[in-house]
Amino acid sequence: MVKEFKYRGLSLEELQGLSLERLFELLPARARRSLTRGITDDKRKLLEDTKLAKAGKHKTTIKTHLRDVIILPYMTGLTISVYSGKEFLPVAIKPDMVGHYLGEFIMTNKRVVHGAPGVGASRSSLYVPLK
Repeated sequence: MVKEFKYRGLSLEELQGLSLERLFELLPARARRSLTRGITDDKRKLLEDTKLAKAGKHKTTIKTHLRDVIILPYMTGLTISVYSGKEFLPVAIKPDMVGHYLGEFIMTNKRVVHGAPGVGASRSSLYVPLK
């Protein structure tokens, strides 16, 4: 049996039907503070683009540098490309992500993979046969 998504006891359909004030009461304190302090112009443009994409009127993929946007219930089902510092990586927004920041789902650094030491890097590397 598939587990039904609930956020603080409410299903996704109920969350999408809530007013913003009622939704703010359900969010954690940090997200609530961020949203009640106001939305800047660039964040407002991103939220409008997500509404257009949800309605099917936005043709291209949504790309953003804004990693501090809080995921709201109406964004679920969209794919937004978020900048990692080097490239835009797609994030498929799922219901479990409601209340989190977009930047939490994109890593900004990669795991370091070291190569073999060069000749002369250490005393023992002088005896490593060259190919």
